[in-house]
Amino acid sequence: MATMLNLNRIKAISLDLDDTLWPVWPTIERAEQTLHDWLALNAPLTAQRYANPRALREVRDALGQQRPELVHDLTTLRRESIRVALASAGEDPQLAEPAFEVFFEARHAVSFFPDALPALEALAARFPLVSLTNGNAEISRVGLGAFFVASVAALQVGVPKPHARIFHVAAEAAGVAPEAVLHVGDDALLDVLGARAAGMQAAWINRDQSPWAHPERPHVEAADLTELVRALT
Repeated sequence: MATMLNLNRIKAISLDLDDTLWPVWPTIERAEQTLHDWLALNAPLTAQRYANPRALREVRDALGQQRPELVHDLTTLRRESIRVALASAGEDPQLAEPAFEVFFEARHAVSFFPDALPALEALAARFPLVSLTNGNAEISRVGLGAFFVASVAALQVGVPKPHARIFHVAAEAAGVAPEAVLHVGDDALLDVLGARAAGMQAAWINRDQSPWAHPERPHVEAADLTELVRALT
């Protein structure tokens, strides 16, 4: 449903990745299980100490609280949390490198929402697309590189969404001013309000029909990316 969308302003589109193009938590849970299976073979004491695969996520979260400078860099945070877990179990911390690569490969085994690929094809035919994420998914590793002119991540910029700087970096990567960008994402705070504060138009992909809870509204709300493509025509 379009609200205040100005189609004439849109010269480029930035797109969130996790939970916009694919559901993220099923992917993360599978990757954590894959990591645990690898540890069971290569670091059995660590696998035993952290018998529930989600326990390693708790180590990561605790490390993030101890080292807030890593919160924007999920790659380093995950790798270092594995190193902490290995050391706490009395095993070789250097195994963190290959262990993380096992996790990272599985983290990219995403299952796209059915509307994602057709929508990307339609949008990329009309606008330069830039991926914009707080996560560590790489568009080339999920097979989407052909659709995007650039990718921008919090770990590269040094600040996460909703900080205005990361949105402005995305606009620069697209070669346009922030006001010429439509940012598309699922998170009301990080994507919609962050983009609006950065001077962009914002599209909210509301797949579960959640109520909007903020005074400032998205410029357009859509149940999925197919509906968004229709709103842009």
